[in-house]
Amino acid sequence: MKMQRKQFRIGELAKKLNVERFVIRFWEKEFNIKPTRSDGGQRFYEEKDLNTFKKIKKLLYENGFTINGARQKLKTDTKILGSHKTILNDLQPYSKAAASDAIKSLLNLKQKLTQLKKQL
Repeated sequence: MKMQRKQFRIGELAKKLNVERFVIRFWEKEFNIKPTRSDGGQRFYEEKDLNTFKKIKKLLYENGFTINGARQKLKTDTKILGSHKTILNDLQPYSKAAASDAIKSLLNLKQKLTQLKKQL
């Protein structure tokens, strides 16, 4: 059985984000977001689009970023692995695994250094 992805129309998305529809259309333009469209041109958004719009809203409304600042922040968005920030977005899939292994090694080294410090 084929699973269908959840899609939202612009009105549903606006309601979930608690913003007006024109705000979503403006953010689409400013952040170069391309929703899928029906043959009639109606916009359809997926869960990943909702998450992107949530990030944009947080950057603009809560963190006080300008449009340009939010655009730059989204480009360099970081993922958190444990409590350590690592830039993984632009890495190739095989590099993500290598980065994950490197982080584990660093955390292990940190733990050993902490134990050594206690012994001194």
